[in-house]
Amino acid sequence: MLSVGLTGGIGAGKSEVSRLLVEHGAVLIDADRIAREVVAPGTPGLAAVVDAFGPDVLAGDGSLDRPKLGSIVFADPDKLAVLNSIVHPLVGARSRELEESAAEDAVVVHDVPLLAENGLAPLYDLVIVVDVAPETQLDRLVRLRGMTEEDARARMAAQATREKRREIADVVIDNDVPLEELRERVDQVWDDLVRRARSA
Repeated sequence: MLSVGLTGGIGAGKSEVSRLLVEHGAVLIDADRIAREVVAPGTPGLAAVVDAFGPDVLAGDGSLDRPKLGSIVFADPDKLAVLNSIVHPLVGARSRELEESAAEDAVVVHDVPLLAENGLAPLYDLVIVVDVAPETQLDRLVRLRGMTEEDARARMAAQATREKRREIADVVIDNDVPLEELRERVDQVWDDLVRRARSA
């Protein structure tokens, strides 16, 4: 089994790269999706978040109001650290369960947005960074996700710098390119991952 960490700044197109890798046969463990699962209604994770931030972070249906919580934590590093201390251990435990259930020769791709920020690179056999210029990130967040420029810049500022992400990369995938070029680059990376998995 080859354990791969996949990361990139918000708006870099990491989900597109992970989708292409899954098309090739990768087993995807999506930290964002798991992060939503561990704070679903009725979970100990959600109870801990409400204890820390108060009932105002709940939506009318009892689920977590993610935009509301986001506006609180992304403006305050201390509050973000509190949230991470609740969610990250839960995500880590669930990710390990999923990896242990994968086939012996699998390429397991962990989609981890905050891999660089949390010093997680040593946990993986290989780290792939999806890289774009900050201007591209900002444009995608405002144009495609409907964020205000202020919110987009705050989200970007809360993450590692582009340079810090590139420092931990074993493989960099440039996503400032048309989709067809991105697909060709992912094809090349996949062939390399399969070779590594077979020799692991």
